[in-house]
Amino acid sequence: MIRAVFNVTPNHEITSFKLTGHADAGDYGHDIVCAAVSVLTISTINGLERVIDTHPDVEMNETEGGYINATNLDLRHDSQILLQTFLNGLLDIQDRYQQYIEVKMYEK
Repeated sequence: MIRAVFNVTPNHEITSFKLTGHADAGDYGHDIVCAAVSVLTISTINGLERVIDTHPDVEMNETEGGYINATNLDLRHDSQILLQTFLNGLLDIQDRYQQYIEVKMYEK
């Protein structure tokens, strides 16, 4: 199962997120849940870095169980639009494939 954890401010600004695990919704290379989550995650990080020109701290490990941790996320409006869109995308995937992904938010 993929577990996504978002830390948010009382104003619902996303300050960090961490994704761990694999969906195991299909054979390697044919897992549509894992593929969808991966595309959303990498697109969001690329958008933050290349489009908005922010520099989040990102740790990744694709080989040992799937892991990405993004911290030091920008709180400006443009960054938060990307991050909220990312969160909404993951929540949509969770609605359809709840046995393969779990999304949680914690206020900090």
